[in-house]
Amino acid sequence: MPIDAAKALAAEPRIGEITWDRKDVQLYHLGIGAGVPATDPDELRYTLESRLHVLPSFATVAGNGKPAVTGGLSMPGIDVDLARVLHGGQSVTLHRPIPTEGTATATNRIAAVYDKGKAAVLVMRTDVADADGPLWTNDSQIFVRGEGGWGGERGPSARSEPPTGTPDRIVEKAVREDQALLYRLSGDYNPLHADPEFAKLAGFDRPILHGLCTYGITLKAVVDTLLSGDVARVRAYRTRFAGVVYPGETLRIRMWRQEGAVRVAVSAVDRDDAPVLADTVVEHT
Repeated sequence: MPIDAAKALAAEPRIGEITWDRKDVQLYHLGIGAGVPATDPDELRYTLESRLHVLPSFATVAGNGKPAVTGGLSMPGIDVDLARVLHGGQSVTLHRPIPTEGTATATNRIAAVYDKGKAAVLVMRTDVADADGPLWTNDSQIFVRGEGGWGGERGPSARSEPPTGTPDRIVEKAVREDQALLYRLSGDYNPLHADPEFAKLAGFDRPILHGLCTYGITLKAVVDTLLSGDVARVRAYRTRFAGVVYPGETLRIRMWRQEGAVRVAVSAVDRDDAPVLADTVVEHT
């Protein structure tokens, strides 16, 4: 079996230093569509250094932006074909607001390996802390098709009952034609998001948007509409990637208020509301 669960779980964590500055934060914000309209005071909080705050989803690219899929698949006990790999879900837990610039220690490890029968699921965890203590924890859920069936623990289900009733807010966000080209400058240079020929080999008629770009666009919409633009109110944010987005499409973001949380569903308007993000929750104060 290419995945040795015991070896992967027992492996020493990989520890390294990461740094980021205001330019990295601004570039990330532009990559998820911030800055429109350019002179809007609410947008200047994402783009102007003198007013800058950090959207918590920046945690997925802070440092060097190395995709969790690529980094985690080089861990001991993991030897799989990248063509069988899917980024199934993402979560970030905030221990305190992310500073606009910093140096921190990132500790990476395989936190869990689950046997789903027809696939294996790897949970790749990154804990980040600076001199003042813990900053955030990222979990990436990676599906590896064809690698299950060894009799391991099945693990929890990522799916939950969808929200019911009329959404409290619906926001539509147009995705720029060059959105993936902007977003990849934060560190994810997978040619699937830029090279038409590579995208065709992967089964798509054109390059697709990074799932983590949609993840950032969605969190920004929730913060701006239901959290009064206050990024410090976000405590945790999780989602399951349910479908692809093509640059140039429009996202429909539906939001339901709950006690201490916002439930979210995201779909592609241009493709009859095809699901894009599901089981999405923003926990907040």
